[in-house]
Amino acid sequence: MIPKRFAPYVFALLLAGVMTLVVSGIVTALNVGIPPDFLRRWLGSWVTTWAIAFPVLLLVRPFVQRLVERLTA
Repeated sequence: MIPKRFAPYVFALLLAGVMTLVVSGIVTALNVGIPPDFLRRWLGSWVTTWAIAFPVLLLVRPFVQRLVERLTA
């Protein structure tokens, strides 16, 4: 089991993974349709976007957390 202190990183990793999986699938389908090699294209796009989204999510998390605290009662 992963120690609790790593929870924010595990959360960011999983959130980035799920979100980029969905978005890259939709964008890939919109751009190329559903050709025979769709799955290969989609997964290639997903790996790239996940590699970008995860560190970005870690970087912007503190800012977004502060913003949410200010916007909510």
